[in-house]
Formats: sequence, C-alpha cells, structure tokens
Amino acid sequence: MKLSIGIVGLPNVGKSSLFKALTKNDIVVANYPFATIDPNVGIVQVPDERLDKLAEMSKSAKKIPAIVEFYDIAGLVKGASQGQGLGNQFLTHIRETNAIAHVVRCFQNDSIIHVDNSVQPIRDIETIETELILKDMETVEKRLTKAESDARNGDKIQIALRDALKEIKQQLNSGIPLFTTQEEHPDKLENVGVLKELGLLTAKPQLFVLNGREEDITDELRMKIKDLKGDYVVADLSSPTPNLSPLITHAYSLLNLISFLTTGEDETRAWTIIDGWKAPQAAGTIHTDFEHKFIRADVVNWKDLLTAGSWVSAKQKGLIRTEGKEYVVKDGDVIEIKHG
Repeated sequence: MKLSIGIVGLPNVGKSSLFKALTKNDIVVANYPFATIDPNVGIVQVPDERLDKLAEMSKSAKKIPAIVEFYDIAGLVKGASQGQGLGNQFLTHIRETNAIAHVVRCFQNDSIIHVDNSVQPIRDIETIETELILKDMETVEKRLTKAESDARNGDKIQIALRDALKEIKQQLNSGIPLFTTQEEHPDKLENVGVLKELGLLTAKPQLFVLNGREEDITDELRMKIKDLKGDYVVADLSSPTPNLSPLITHAYSLLNLISFLTTGEDETRAWTIIDGWKAPQAAGTIHTDFEHKFIRADVVNWKDLLTAGSWVSAKQKGLIRTEGKEYVVKDGDVIEIKHG
C-alpha cells in the first residue's frame, strides 16, 4: 500500500526545507517563490523500534520498513485555483496524494521574503484553505452538472449522487474544508463510490506543520487549527537537525494506518494496512494470491515474540495463536500466513 503526503503552503514558508530534512535529498531550496516547479518525491522510512528488534532477534539479512512518500509541491498563492503562480498545475499534483502536510510559517525573519510581506499564520492558513476549496468547487460543479442530467431518468444511484454533491457544494460554499466534517459524515460520498473519482483536495486529511519554535505558536493559532478539527506538529526547520520523527509517524497514523510484521532469516518487514482490516486483506498486501487462497494466520504480539526469543520458542510456550478469516489484525502483530 502506497502512502503519499503532499507538502503544501505559501512560497517561502519552509516546504522545501522540510522535504530536504525528511528525505536528505539534495534539491533546490531558494529564497524566492516558485523555485520548485515540479513536485519532488521523497521516500521516507517510518521509524519503528519493533522492526529493529525483530530483525536482530531473527538475524535477518534484510530489514524493510514501512514508508511514506512525501511530495514537495511548489508554493501556492492567492488565486492559485484560477491559475495564478502556475497554481492549477500544483493543485493537480496535490490530487494524486493521500493526505496533506500544510506547512505554516510561524517564525520571524526579515531576511526571508514573505509573499504577503508579513508573517500572519492564521491569514496564511485561510489563504491556502480558500484556494483548495475553490478548486474543489470547480470539480464538484462540473460533476454536479452531469449528475443532475443523469438523475432525470429516475436512477436511484444518480439521484443519491446528485444529492450528495449538492450537500458537498453547500459545505464548500460555506467556506468549510471537507476534512473538517469527515468524522461526522465518513460515508458522505463513499456510498455512491465517487470520492476517489473526484479526488477532492479538502477531503484529504490535513496535518499542519508549524514552522518555528514553541514560543512562536500563539493560542489563537492553536484555536484556529482546533476549529478546523485539524492536528499539528511544531518543527523548527531552521535547526540543522530538526526532529521530524513525530511528523513521520503522525503522517502514518493520519490515514488510520497500522503495521503488521513478518520476520525470518531472509527479512524482517513492516507491512502497511488500514486499521480494521481482516487477516485475508492483510495477507493480500504480501501477495495478491494470499488473500484469495488464505487458509489461516499464525499470530503473535511482537513483544511476546521478543520475550520468547524465537518463533519456535514462542510456539512451544503457546504464545502463537491460529486465527481465521474473521481475525482483525492489530498493530504490532507478527504474522505467518498459511495459504493454498
């Protein structure tokens, strides 16, 4: 399963600095807008002590962590939804990602240009959210025109689609990003199967990356993010070695993802799945055939396996359970799949 996060924000807020720190890739970081014309893609490992300890126990030849793809997307400006600053191109890049890391400049530094000539994090958040909303409005209106036409023949699915799109349009018209109400209406568009088709930008989960020190973060800014039902991490991207582990793990959990593990002499590996998946679905991430030919799964918690010292020892101590098709995989399960 591919997890991809689009890094967005105004020009010169620290997006490329964040990307460089995350991926250690040598890319252009320039003190002017639109230094990044194409999205850079970086692969970042999800820190996981379980993987390290299990690989050591099994004396594995390889260790393969879960990964997050970060897309460094060029700076958006006011009017991006209408194409300002090559905005349409950049907004299209965001559509390809699973979630958004919204970088907000909180630090004061007169030597670094701000596109609006002053540092006002709340205003900057509203600028970006407005552009994403306007782009979604354009997408929804186009699809709604077709849905209204298709619904005239009385097709129940098309009527449901039309009504759902009208609700979405109404929310966007109110200036409310869709991700802020996902918990209240998690199936608003899923029930008619168009959420993926539309690729709505404001429906993507957002994590705010506040670029500055703790003392730069005002109570008003925290309240703004809370009102958006968002979450945030504070990262001082001016530091030579910013601690970004919380951001990486937070990005991983943002999409309700967990890891199960496999371990042996060949490799120890973390596999990314959605929390709530059953054993056959999880098996399918290892190989598609395993889902269809699933028989059972031998399962042990990673800590119990480490305590036992080996798979054989864990089995002798009765720590390994045999689970069937209805078993819901838990974060940190170490699994051996039996298949036809």
